[in-house]
Amino acid sequence: MKRGILERLDAGEVVIGDGGYVLQLERRGYVKAGHWTPEAVVEHPEAVRQLHREFLRAGADVLETFTFYSSDDKLEISGNVTNITGEQINEAACDLAREVANEGNALVAGSVSQTPCYVNSRNEEEVKAIFKKQLDVFMKKDIDFLIAEFFAHGEEAVWAVQVLKTSGKPVAATLCISPEGDLNGVSPGDCAVRLVQAGAQIVGVNCHLDPTCCLKTVKLMKKGLEEAHLKAHLMIQPLGFHTPECNHRGYTSLPEYPFSLESRAMNRWDMQKYAREAYNAGIRYIGGCCGFEPYHIRALAEELEPERGFLPPASQKHGLWGSALATHHKPWVKAKSNRQYWENLRPASGRPLCPSMATPEA
Repeated sequence: MKRGILERLDAGEVVIGDGGYVLQLERRGYVKAGHWTPEAVVEHPEAVRQLHREFLRAGADVLETFTFYSSDDKLEISGNVTNITGEQINEAACDLAREVANEGNALVAGSVSQTPCYVNSRNEEEVKAIFKKQLDVFMKKDIDFLIAEFFAHGEEAVWAVQVLKTSGKPVAATLCISPEGDLNGVSPGDCAVRLVQAGAQIVGVNCHLDPTCCLKTVKLMKKGLEEAHLKAHLMIQPLGFHTPECNHRGYTSLPEYPFSLESRAMNRWDMQKYAREAYNAGIRYIGGCCGFEPYHIRALAEELEPERGFLPPASQKHGLWGSALATHHKPWVKAKSNRQYWENLRPASGRPLCPSMATPEA
């Protein structure tokens, strides 16, 4: 039998998460930008299945259900679906993730995210009812653990954890916040404390900002937990884009969001650096969110191979640190078959008038 998420983390193992779904599937023609709802699991299950499979092959130990923004209130205002219910989407997402996870040693995590209801009414009973509706499907499908993710308000995340905790399954919670704290002005440390007190066993951040910024936030969460004498596993799943100038609201404030972010994409060597820094910070659940492609997940797995003791199947087609180039017939390409070359590279944008920084929108 597969060992659970807490068994793995309690044993000190590194758990590699999967990457982003909505942006990747939008680029491939299966998700509509704007409300970013996941009806593709019903309309185009083959596309979601293939992306799951690529993340698994790249080294992911966890496949999240593609249930981002799949609450009924979000689906209703999106206008993206007519004859598809939230229950159908959640069920299909669980089935797809489980099908692919069973092809390897991966776990399935049921995901809930922020709701329009919270911003509109701040009604705890209504918000919790939305989470409970999704949880009922996850329990029916017997997923392995639960993740409350992409919450800009710690209070709503706490409500989500309180609902998910009733399942008896392990619960993780990640916020899309900066080192400044959540949108209610609560610090990362205090957010982490409240999430653990609500019952989360794994806490951290996801999306909105790049690894450098997200690492700072998780370190502040870790400090807050230590000062409160609380224990929890740490988790990080940042953007796969460079966003050094982002403000409190993250990458959605960038002029390039969402259709011109390719120029900000992190490369595989950036990912290896991120994986090492996250590990050195004491984080053991390391993955990605929007912008993370399967080859990025492979880079995490390759960097952490000494700690994990194995490489993913996708590494059979990749020479570590460019070593596959050693057999190239062109000497100037062959010269790139070493770690020193790629670690010291300063990539160019290829755009003569492209600024190095942008001014985030207010």
